[in-house]
Amino acid sequence: MTSATTDIDVVREQIARDNYAERVYAALLGKVIGVYAGRPFEGWTYERITQRFGQIDRYVADELGKALVVTDDDIAGTITFIRSAQDSGRGYETSSADVADCWLNYLIEDRSVLWWGGMGNSTEHTAYLRLKAGHRPPHSGSAELNGRIVAEQIGAQIFIDGWGLIAPGAPMLAAELARRAAVVSHDGEAVYAAQMVAAMEAAAFTTSDIDRIIEAGLSTIPRHSLVATLIADVRAWHASEPDWRVARERLQHTYGYQIYGGGCHIIPNHGLIILALLYGSGNFSKSMMIVNTSGWDTDCNSGNVGCLLGVIGGLEGIDSDTDWRGPVADRIYVPTADAGSGITDVVIEARTIAAIAASAAGIEQHAERIPRFNFDFAGSMQGFQVHGAAPQGIRELANVPLPGGRGRGLRVASSGTVELSTATFIPPNARQMQGYSLDASPTIYSGQNIELSYWLTGDSGSSGVTVTPLIRHYDGRDQVVTVYGTPRTAERGSNRVSWLVPSTDGQPISEVGVAVTDSNGSLVIDSLDWSGTPTVEFVRPKDSGSMWRRAWVTETDFDHPDPEEGIRLIANSGRKLAMTGTTQWDAYSVEADMTAHSAEAMGLAARVQGRQRYYLLRWDSRGEVQLIRRNGADHVLARAPFTWSVGRSTRLRMTVNGTTITASIDGNQIASIDDGSGALTHGGIAIACEVGRIGCSNVRVTPVQ
Repeated sequence: MTSATTDIDVVREQIARDNYAERVYAALLGKVIGVYAGRPFEGWTYERITQRFGQIDRYVADELGKALVVTDDDIAGTITFIRSAQDSGRGYETSSADVADCWLNYLIEDRSVLWWGGMGNSTEHTAYLRLKAGHRPPHSGSAELNGRIVAEQIGAQIFIDGWGLIAPGAPMLAAELARRAAVVSHDGEAVYAAQMVAAMEAAAFTTSDIDRIIEAGLSTIPRHSLVATLIADVRAWHASEPDWRVARERLQHTYGYQIYGGGCHIIPNHGLIILALLYGSGNFSKSMMIVNTSGWDTDCNSGNVGCLLGVIGGLEGIDSDTDWRGPVADRIYVPTADAGSGITDVVIEARTIAAIAASAAGIEQHAERIPRFNFDFAGSMQGFQVHGAAPQGIRELANVPLPGGRGRGLRVASSGTVELSTATFIPPNARQMQGYSLDASPTIYSGQNIELSYWLTGDSGSSGVTVTPLIRHYDGRDQVVTVYGTPRTAERGSNRVSWLVPSTDGQPISEVGVAVTDSNGSLVIDSLDWSGTPTVEFVRPKDSGSMWRRAWVTETDFDHPDPEEGIRLIANSGRKLAMTGTTQWDAYSVEADMTAHSAEAMGLAARVQGRQRYYLLRWDSRGEVQLIRRNGADHVLARAPFTWSVGRSTRLRMTVNGTTITASIDGNQIASIDDGSGALTHGGIAIACEVGRIGCSNVRVTPVQ
């Protein structure tokens, strides 16, 4: 075992490498590909898969009439739970309690990330209910509390990849981080399997030898464990039997579901991961074929395999033979109580994980903001696809190097006008998501400033190429409307365009993009980003559309339109939030008309970073107003008497500007305090309802003047 100091030295060396972020991107991309490849037939037997498809050497979602890009717990959980290292500020010292707090902050019960299958049935739902009831880890996930079968299902392993990725070259460190995260919800062999996967992924940064990677994983778990025994058997079968199908049959006979029960036990599925790695010999497509054709929990198993092989082979390994990347185009959904982070992509999340690793390792990071879309990883598309007018005019959309080696961009070769765009909210084809729901707020709003950077190559500056920024938004009937900026004639060399996003009458913006005319391959989009505080009023439309309401991610028990009040919120117990906005918002004012009915309290929140992190102007039925900072628990910063008024519309307002928090009701200032805690510097907004019913309308966000 290496010392902790040596581990950190190795980690810092790996993170400092120029290709570290790209390897994280390849690993996360490999996981996403694996999940999307295996998801359509999750739970099928080997026999059913082979009878229907022969073997899985491609995406088969279309063949089954299913969507390819979907919400999935494997992806969402992996990306969400690693945030505990960032939110806690503890990096490699992140504790199980920190991970538990992450669960309670980002998960909306019965809605986000997990399979909400009920107490004693879904391991993760069981653990969540234990956490809610006050049980802390490791007790929350223990076999003593939940029973061994429940405690040893697959969930700990499927969420664990991030811990291996932030500990490159240090399998012991990765395994320890994985153990702390896993015991929130699992116990026993499930924890060992999670440690094994994280350790292998960490080891893969320094070796591509599958046997050495497996040995690195085994060094972190007890040699007498069932996971270690299972791995020894699979390795022995591989050494004596060249046909993976025969080995799979032995695995099923010795460790199959008929022996290890529950919804989805870790042992048989972990065995398939090892089998696919050994018989795939490091080849991405072959390993994907084996692990998916073999059946059982296909999306989980191929997700872990894909992540590990993404580290080993990088982007070249993924691209070697099959077009796994094109249909995906980096698109993922991560629905949580961080409302504005639900619509995202692999590049954004890979950068976040790499930044978490650098921070944990004490490596100074660049202060300048990286544009949301900048395509610097080879082949990355960040969800951009051809849409709208004359898509037949597109001859090429490809990720290419920028002139002069200045990074990478998207080259557009077109005749006529083509439109390229990427999702910023729930796309029309994802409104009725199969399986896990898609709850998310838009990532861009009216009043923000779009900045588009692009290059025009060639010898002439008067090529006639025009570039026009655009947005698409839902209207009051849930139809998509396109709004264009001013067309610009491209000049030779580097170009930059800014555009203030116009009002959409409070309706959510679903896409952002650019229209290009007659580029003939001479135009390369460098980056696209937006900044600034929105100027937006969230208004219930006169028509019957529902997307304006879906722009609010809610944990309330009931929420529905009200002809008088805009929206009605009901909380059966406790405090429940309806949230919108993004974590990029910092200095702004938020105000809303709110009407108390039978509620115990209601309020307006700013700098919302989930269910447990926000500032709240809370007005309760006892006739008191409090200004609260919630960071896991309520901290009352100021309080004042204010007469509770049932049935009357009242205007609540809060301004957050730096460390200054100001609150008022009907123009009467309640408090103005300087909160120097530094805990909440940015975030979206929310409406709060406590035990009862309230009405809310005319919610408005404006920049600080």
